Amino acid sequence: MKKVPITVAYGDGIGPEIMEATLKVLFAAGAELEIETIEIGQKIYMQGNLTGIDPSAWESLKRTKVFLKAPITTPQGGGFKSLNVTFRKAFGLFANVRPCVAYHPFIFTKHPKLDLVIVRENEEDLYSGIEHRQSIDSYQALKVLSFQGTERIIRYAFEYARCFQRKKVSCFTKDNILKITDGMFHKVFERVGQEYPDIEKEHWIIDIGSAKLADSPESFDVIVLANLYGDILSDVAVQIAGSVGLGSSANIGDRYAMFEAIHGSAPRRAGQNVANPSGLLLAAVQMLIHIGQNAVADRVYNAWLRTIEEGIHTYDIFREGVSRKKVGTKEFSDQIIQNLGKEPEVLKPFCSTKFKENPKTNFSIVLPQEKKELVGVDVFVEYSSDPAQLAGHLKDCSESLILESIANRGMSVWPACFEEALLAGPYQCRFIKNKENNSTISHGDVVRLLDRIQKIGLEFTKTELLYTFNGMEGYSRSQGE
Repeated sequence: MKKVPITVAYGDGIGPEIMEATLKVLFAAGAELEIETIEIGQKIYMQGNLTGIDPSAWESLKRTKVFLKAPITTPQGGGFKSLNVTFRKAFGLFANVRPCVAYHPFIFTKHPKLDLVIVRENEEDLYSGIEHRQSIDSYQALKVLSFQGTERIIRYAFEYARCFQRKKVSCFTKDNILKITDGMFHKVFERVGQEYPDIEKEHWIIDIGSAKLADSPESFDVIVLANLYGDILSDVAVQIAGSVGLGSSANIGDRYAMFEAIHGSAPRRAGQNVANPSGLLLAAVQMLIHIGQNAVADRVYNAWLRTIEEGIHTYDIFREGVSRKKVGTKEFSDQIIQNLGKEPEVLKPFCSTKFKENPKTNFSIVLPQEKKELVGVDVFVEYSSDPAQLAGHLKDCSESLILESIANRGMSVWPACFEEALLAGPYQCRFIKNKENNSTISHGDVVRLLDRIQKIGLEFTKTELLYTFNGMEGYSRSQGE
């Protein structure tokens, strides 16, 4: 078998120890890998590089297209950017795949039948990192979902289920509140799901769905979610399965892939030979499947399962009466190597060789053809007095645009007014086209409106153009409106 080049980063904290243990097992199992090592993380950050990666390291990643990464430490504050988010966006790693499996009775769990996979969108949502401070007491973060990004992750979830013989795909959203963003996610799920009649599909509102996941995780098989929901629930799922320390993650794109444990660098445990390498090792199993070395992946995973069965456990999963021996990082990996070629006797043996191909990642997505029309603008205005007085200032600012409503933090305060509503931050002043004077409006009308607002001494902090698509409003209404 020809050696496959991969890029490896040993990371920070416990990273070097668990990476060394992981690679030792892989090579003992017969993995055909050609390692290129790069340095990322805390040392690079401290050199003043806000991205945490030296520019020369990008060349290795572009060359190998496969990245096995140990945890790193991202300094707090100071403008330091998450390296994980940078990798995901730079290489189009749109799908985050996190298997969550219970290893009952050898690792404690209240849910012995848990066996699910969370497929999380990896590039959009609140993780776009678009935030603003508009005023002394107003902060905002933008939730950004694209039609293409949404359809791509949903199609990947169904392809994953089909390739790995999963029977059901569940979708979690909050579209009873976020009717435009999460509403689009739900609609795309329903439409794409029709193309997979062999797979059961269902939708849950995120709050009750989360409760169901925590209470009865065996009810789920594959779950597809937007970025933030997926990040939170994948940690919940792997924790109730046994331990976050066992969690592995594959970040998949059309041409590149990154594999990592989901836990952090745990600097307090560094250099003590106590860290559990399982999360990174199981991520490496996902990597082996990705590069077509399935037989090696099976050998590694089954040896790991056999070691877990034998009660040879690191401190984090050690349990009196169940575990037989508490071992360190090196001893744990040595025991896995001794068990290579063996299969578990109680747990279900792992067999990826029966899966003929990996899920598709290259999808042809056709954007809907819709008529887009500019119909108004929301102008966010700082004002310290009564909203009715603000309305008096604004009502004659434009002939082509008329003031329709004023809201504060999404709650209507004019003309509908609720006296107990907290007034904080800028007012959202909605102007819509004056149908009596003008059938259409332009960006020039908006500019003239803003100029007039400025001239009367009011400060606006932000604008948001309002559009309809095929006559349907592409913007939300305020509560109470």
